[in-house]
Amino acid sequence: MSPIALADIVKAYDVRGLVPEQLDARVATALGSAFAQVVVIPEGEDGVVIGHDMRDSSPELARSFAAGVAAHGVDITMIGLCSTDILYYASGVEQRAGAMFTASHNPAGYNGIKLCRRGARPVGQDSGLTEIRDLAQWLLDRGSMHDLPTSERTGSVAETDMLAGYAAYLHSLVRLDDIRPLRVVVDAGNGMAGLTVPVVLGMDGLPITVEPLYFELDGTFPHHEANPLEPENLRDLQAAVREHGADLGLAFDGDADRCFVVDERGEPVSPSAVTALVAAREITRAVQAGADPSDVAVVHNTICSRAVPETIQEHGARAVRSRVGHSFVKAQMAEHEAVFGGEHSAHYYFKDFWFADTGMLAAMHLLAALGEQDDPLSQLVAAYDRYVASGELNSRVPDVAAATERVREWAAAQGASDERLDGLSMVHEDPYWSFSLRPSNTEPLLRLNVEAQDRAVMEQVRDSVLTLVRQER
Repeated sequence: MSPIALADIVKAYDVRGLVPEQLDARVATALGSAFAQVVVIPEGEDGVVIGHDMRDSSPELARSFAAGVAAHGVDITMIGLCSTDILYYASGVEQRAGAMFTASHNPAGYNGIKLCRRGARPVGQDSGLTEIRDLAQWLLDRGSMHDLPTSERTGSVAETDMLAGYAAYLHSLVRLDDIRPLRVVVDAGNGMAGLTVPVVLGMDGLPITVEPLYFELDGTFPHHEANPLEPENLRDLQAAVREHGADLGLAFDGDADRCFVVDERGEPVSPSAVTALVAAREITRAVQAGADPSDVAVVHNTICSRAVPETIQEHGARAVRSRVGHSFVKAQMAEHEAVFGGEHSAHYYFKDFWFADTGMLAAMHLLAALGEQDDPLSQLVAAYDRYVASGELNSRVPDVAAATERVREWAAAQGASDERLDGLSMVHEDPYWSFSLRPSNTEPLLRLNVEAQDRAVMEQVRDSVLTLVRQER
């Protein structure tokens, strides 16, 4: 039996690996045992909820993980097929730790695990995942999963369905029954939105007509990868929006925790614009409930457009910057009791959803905002789409530190200020431009995002930085 190196698949926030080469039933059992010993038992968690996506390998991996947890006397609730935000909902309402088996937007050959404590609190490399990895590795190195440390009692295993409760809970947060009629094209990418959208947006009495694309649950992704961040994966949605004369289009990733948007013309809507729009709604909602605007916080990551903090401040609330990544955003939200948080990658976090991310709730806010007035989506979001962005540009470099320093020196010579929080962030005020240059956690890559007041300035800064990044020395 070939040795398994968990360091190759246990990432900063979750587990991702090829099946069965890196992730199989034996590995899942070891990770379940380690999760029980590192998180569940020491923290007095009242059982574990486990869900999975539509990949062929997911049910077996989920059962094997459950066996590893139950061996320690921990009770299990299996919630079956679900989106990742349903798993977070289950963790929140049941107040149990959770495990979701999914590789999100990764290709068909992959699978993975997202872990959380009760109340959907994250488990990442700085909050237990490293310890889980090391203990699971020790168990695997012993050579037998039949010799796990166990308790006198094996945990019980129950099955339940959380979909209806999840849908009802979302509708308690955002009302869609009194908006104008809307036609929406939804591309589920053969992922879990094919399960959730018909229930959440197809409820009787809603003035919403859903035109479905690729709702069949199929972990081989026969039409395109379930990764809407890549422009080619939006093309079918864009064409369908134009064909149906729809008011907007929504695209979900494989586990349906992220939601991307195109307007009535089929043009992509920036996740920063969605973040700003939803932030404005959540601030208004908090103020209407009696909060002083200055006590209301919204979190955004360092790559979000400047339009996001501007919008937050225009509504009298506090904008809190965060490093990229859900564990950082969730930590900042908890610290500041933020009502909402958004990332450039279309992850949207809500205080009323246990500070966890849910693309569906963000989509419902967008539908409500659109349906409460008569303008098309392109006009509605124009107020939040104030600057020109490059999108993320990746460069493979031999010396990340040297390339970063070349760029820092150039930007400083232009009069830009250094706002180091997550990699290198530089801001120039007149004319306005800014960029984020971040190293990848797993590869010798630098990730560049540039924003500016107009396209000419953006392209000039983009090209200057890329030249320095890719310069061989």
